[in-house]
Formats: sequence, C-alpha cells, structure tokens
Amino acid sequence: MNKPNLQLSLQSLSLIAGFMVWVLISSLMPIINEEVQLTSGQLSFVTAVPVILGSLLRVPLGFYTNRFGAKNMFILSFIVLLFPVFYLSIADSFFDLILSGLFLGVGGATFSIGVTSLPKYYSKDKHGFVNGIYALGNAGTAITTFGAPVIASSIGWENTVRLYLVLMLVFIVFNFFLGDKDEAKEKVSMVEQLKSVYRNQILWFLSLFYFITFGAFVAFTVYLPNFLVDNYGLTPGDAGLRTAGFIVLATIIRPVGGFLADKLNAHIILMIIFLGISASGVLLSFTPTIELYTVGTLSVAVFAGIGNGTVFKLVPLHFSKQAGVVNGIVAAIGGLGGFFPPIVLSTVFNLTGHYAIGFMALSEFALVSFVIVVYMYYQDRLSLERKIIEGTAEGIMITDKHAIIQDVNPAFTRITGYEEEEAIGKKPSILSSGKHDKSFYEKMWQTIHEQGYWEGEIWNKRKDGEIYVEWLTISQLNNDKGNPQYYVGTMSDISAAKDDI
Repeated sequence: MNKPNLQLSLQSLSLIAGFMVWVLISSLMPIINEEVQLTSGQLSFVTAVPVILGSLLRVPLGFYTNRFGAKNMFILSFIVLLFPVFYLSIADSFFDLILSGLFLGVGGATFSIGVTSLPKYYSKDKHGFVNGIYALGNAGTAITTFGAPVIASSIGWENTVRLYLVLMLVFIVFNFFLGDKDEAKEKVSMVEQLKSVYRNQILWFLSLFYFITFGAFVAFTVYLPNFLVDNYGLTPGDAGLRTAGFIVLATIIRPVGGFLADKLNAHIILMIIFLGISASGVLLSFTPTIELYTVGTLSVAVFAGIGNGTVFKLVPLHFSKQAGVVNGIVAAIGGLGGFFPPIVLSTVFNLTGHYAIGFMALSEFALVSFVIVVYMYYQDRLSLERKIIEGTAEGIMITDKHAIIQDVNPAFTRITGYEEEEAIGKKPSILSSGKHDKSFYEKMWQTIHEQGYWEGEIWNKRKDGEIYVEWLTISQLNNDKGNPQYYVGTMSDISAAKDDI
C-alpha cells in the first residue's frame, strides 16, 4: 500500500474540507437570516438538517470504503457536494435552505471513510492515536464557523458559499493524484455484515457513547452561533469566534483520547468522561452568566473530544472483521446525536422560557452511559477470565458449595469425555472409578476444609468407562463471611507418565 503517513495526511485534510462544507449553513445563518427571514423553529431545523444525511450516509460510506477504497469515496463525495453548495449560493427561501442543507450532509458523512481506511495502514496498538489524528479534521467546522462570517462581511454570503466550490474541486484533484489506488479492499455483502453485528449489544453501547460525545460536539457546533447571538447579544463575528474556540478545543484534544485509549484501559477513561459531561450539563442548566456558560461549554468540549477519540479505539477491538459497517453505524448514530439537541433545546425554551431541562437531559444521558461503561468494564474482565479458563491445558471443574458442577472447560471434556452440558448439574461422582473407599474421600474433604485445598493422585473413570489416573487439585473459595461458596478442581491426566515407570 502507498505511504501510510501520506494517506493519513491526505485523508485528514479531506475530512477538514468535508466538515468545512458540512457547517456552512449554521455558520452563516445569523447573516442569511437577515435576508431570508425565518422563525426560531425554522432556524433550528435549517441548522440541524445537514446532520441527517451527514449521519445516515456514514453507514454506506464506511461499508463502500472497504469495497472501493478511500480515494474513490472521497472523490465521489466531493463531486456530489458541488451541487448543494451551488444551490445554497442561490437560496432565497426556507425550502431552498432545507434542501441544500440536507445534501450538504454528505460533507459530514465523509468521516466514515477515514476511520474505515486508515486502520489498514497501521498496527492495532496505534489505531486509537491514528483515528484521533484523522479526527482533527473536525477543525474544518472551526475554520468555517470563524472564517465564513468574516469573509461574508466583505463579499456577501452568496459569494462566500461559492468559494467552497473551488475547495471541492481542489480536493477532487488531490485525491485523484495522491489517493492510494492499491488500498486493500474487501468484497462482502452489506446485508451479511449487518446481520452479523446488529444483535451485538456492544455495537449499540458504543453507538450510545458516540451519540453523547460526538452528538454534543455537533450540537454545540451548529447551535452556539445563533444561541450566543440571541441570548447574550453577541455579534455574529464574536459568536463565531467563541464557537470556533469550542470546536478547536474539542478537536485538538481528540488525539489525546485515542492516545490514552492505546495506553490505558478505555473503559476507565470513558467512566471519567461521562461523569465530566454529566457535571458540565448540570452547570449549564443553572448558568446565568456568559462567563460560567463558557466554562460549561469548554468542559463539554474537553470531555467530548477525549470521548470521541476513545470510542473509536474500541470499534476495531470488538469488530475487526466488520469494522467498515460498524464504524458507519456508530458514526451515524453519533451524528444523529447532533440533530436532536438543537430542536429539543428550542422546544424546551418555547415551552418553559429557559434551557435548563434540555441541558439536564444531556447530564442524565451521560450518567446512563457511565453505568453502561461500568457494566462493560466488568463484563470485559469476566470475558478475559473465561478465555483464560477455556485456554488452560488442565481440566477445570467448578462446583457450588453443595458439590453440584456449575462449569467446566474444554480440557475437562478432552480428559473425561463428558461434554459441558452432560457435566453441569451433576456431581463429581460421575467420574468415580470405585478404586477409592469412603475414608479416602472423607480425608480429602477434611483437608480441604482445614487447609483450603487438597492435591494428589486419584483414579477416575472417563465417560467411555476407561479408568485412568490424574493429578487433582481442589481449592475452596469462600464468600465475604468466610464460608465455602465454590470449589475449583484442576486436573491433569498422568496415565502416560505412570505407564512409563
């Protein structure tokens, strides 16, 4: 494949261009609204609608990147964007803004291209950091949010929009000549991939996490310009500058999330993130001044930025064979997380006269996510422990305090001949060979109760009736009160060693 660092740079710059187009309407809306008069409800829909296609298209873009490569998908996306950008430049009605804004969402959907393509060029221990670098493309939203109003004040918003046609043409050329035509590709069925993942709860957990972290980023990006103008009396330029500051902070800190996820436990990082977002939501709910509101929004930027980088570290770990479609689903739901908050905030304000309930909803969703991450953390540990047990060469049998078999590993089946479903619910006596008398077992259990374990040779019988000798260790596991709760037996077949003596 062609020069990994070149592809990382090219795709990151392409994402910047895509995101610059994605937020054109929300960035220029305070100026556009002076000519195309809209109600507050219409404003919310116009600024939120680019998120719809920008989210839904992430699934097919991620999938088809695996099939056709990032080069072709970026070129196709930028060609498609030429049409809504031009249409926006001649818009003079609510319908025009909605229609052009919907298809500008293609710019936001390009995110799925890089997160699917770039991991092919790097080892797994670098995926978090690489995806974090790629996601610096979020800076495109900051460039447009700050720069577009400034340029529009000089040449008008229509001509400002037309400049983006040139930007799209430039990146079509860049990708045509510098994109990797030899990128590894896979021909698989989208339906089959969806069938293989849609029942996996981890997919939906990761989607919820990205719904909160990236959704918060998008929602604040598209909502802040108008919000700051309407509620704090700022000029469009000042509001754009403050929004750009939010975007830049959330963007530059995203690689930190990926780097930390490469080096530390990603679940613990997410726990901290969601607690931080929850606290920030509470602060925003009761903030009367622009100073404290700034603290709250910048806190969201920090935690959401780190969270965005962390979530995409987990995707290839859990879905290495379906990364394209899973990246698309997670990214799509994250994008939709930016569609609803502006509408919810406007609705809440119209009903109550303030935004407290809307920001409290962000806090509550973050708390729910925190609880789910804790669950995933312990499930992950249990899964690891299970893999260790299943991979152990010695047979393992676990019984409850009444000596009823609760679990066995594959090595137990190999040694005894009893399948898992045949052993569970039975007593270890199914292995009794009849070669040991009652006093042997009484002494064994007396030793276990006094010392906490027993080990030694024992003659047992396989399922097929063959008698063999094994080395058996039985350990007693107590509960918090010191009473026996489980017994764990580990066994090794030493018949061959006995025969050699």
